[in-house]
Amino acid sequence: MILDSSRWTATLAGRRVLITGAARGIGAALAARLHERGARVALAGLEPDLLSDVAAGCGTAPWWTCDVTDRGTVEDVVERAVQELGGLDVVVANAGVAAQMPVIGGDPSVMEQSLRVNVLGVYNTLRAAGPHLSHERGYALAVSSLAAAVNAPLLGAYSASKAAVEALGNTLRAELRPWGAKAGVAYFAELDTDMTRRGFGTEAASALMDASPRTGLAFGVAPLKVGIDALERGVARRSRRIVAPWWVGAVLPVRMAVQPVADHLVQRGLRDILEIARSERVELTTPQPDPGR
Repeated sequence: MILDSSRWTATLAGRRVLITGAARGIGAALAARLHERGARVALAGLEPDLLSDVAAGCGTAPWWTCDVTDRGTVEDVVERAVQELGGLDVVVANAGVAAQMPVIGGDPSVMEQSLRVNVLGVYNTLRAAGPHLSHERGYALAVSSLAAAVNAPLLGAYSASKAAVEALGNTLRAELRPWGAKAGVAYFAELDTDMTRRGFGTEAASALMDASPRTGLAFGVAPLKVGIDALERGVARRSRRIVAPWWVGAVLPVRMAVQPVADHLVQRGLRDILEIARSERVELTTPQPDPGR
């Protein structure tokens, strides 16, 4: 689809947008795109140096260091964003992490941290922003993943957390409707971001892709621009579903049929790959604050 930028500029101009996870990757690129289209953006994330740089490229947009797992901090950041922007029209709950984790023998902290950031962090963001979005221009976007619909080995923690994000977004859509506001869920396959490079930069992940080239990255890593184009259209339209690349939209309705095929295709060498993963030390794609601080 050809992106009619003039159309979206007219639609997005003046829109007041808060984006979490805005220091890098999807969040940073989306902030720059929406600012270019005339939206007024506010940024939240964990890396102040990077956030400052992104904000400087967005007309000195307001920004705050924010651990989305801290409900009080998220509430404070949302209130500050509302004050700075004079209200809120859009929130993009984008902050998230990933790390490989075999369900049997994997590091339990990966599951715990994935749920804290990807699920509770999204919940905290949507919960705090929701009252300010409860108007006819309001729109909340929960960033999920294709991994919520089709699940692969090593991604149990990530897939479980993104399935929960999908459920939160779908639930919020119904709950916002009486006020004329809308909610959407974004589903991405692999986009060219730091998260993708770090997440697939392990020995076990490399072995899985070498053994099963027809799965996972079968269509390759898509340019980040593909995802940002989709997000621009989706935010402008207040879409219920945003997908990138295009073929993700074809997979979602037939997820129950796709899953057994995916299960079959990843079996080659899987026993050895799981053993590698159980012994491999991994880090989250974005370092997190110490929860015991």
